[in-house]
Amino acid sequence: MSLPVAIIQFETPPENVMARVGEQHQWFVAATGLRPDDYLVVRPDLGEALPNPASLSAAILSGSWAMVTDHAEWSERSAAWIRSAMDHQLPLLGVCYGHQLMAYALGGVVDDNPRGWEGGLQQVTRHADCAGDPLLTILPAQFSAWLSHRQSVLQPPEGARVIASSALDDCQIVRYSPQALSVQFHPEFTLEIMTACLQASEQGDVPVWPLRLLQAFCQQYHSADKRAASL
Repeated sequence: MSLPVAIIQFETPPENVMARVGEQHQWFVAATGLRPDDYLVVRPDLGEALPNPASLSAAILSGSWAMVTDHAEWSERSAAWIRSAMDHQLPLLGVCYGHQLMAYALGGVVDDNPRGWEGGLQQVTRHADCAGDPLLTILPAQFSAWLSHRQSVLQPPEGARVIASSALDDCQIVRYSPQALSVQFHPEFTLEIMTACLQASEQGDVPVWPLRLLQAFCQQYHSADKRAASL
């Protein structure tokens, strides 16, 4: 059997949001089409132990309504696990809170964005220097994405590459290693999820490129693990 993808969920949405659209791991499963045998859900905030990186094909770190600068016990424990997963070269994808936590865990600076809160449907610009990146070259030079965050990666870790930015955030995509990257935007969001989070309907085209990036991450690493298991 192939190794599962870990969806590491950090707390749950507010009750009114969860009642309408569920919680984070459900959004990722729906977006990627992962089957029950393909993934496991880990809740560090409930005291659950983080899995041995060697037991996984990849891991996705979810968004959260928490703040990295609160330094909650479960968050600091997850940061230590990220460093271990990097040592094991486990493929990692951090999203929103997960993006900020990865940057913080690896030596970057995370704090309130001095430009203010960034939310709704926004334009993200991919930098030209990602040529040759097997995952990120699928993105066009500019694409729309759902965003909802107050804190940001203000300084990426030493050696990391910033791949994309927006008008209010210079670090929309950060590449840490050939296997590890993180995004500030929400590739797993649908219009329904974004509307529930904002409590107001957003107008505009549904952003497809962030979703394709999320799906490509799972296909690249989980499918590769399945192929290896069948040999």
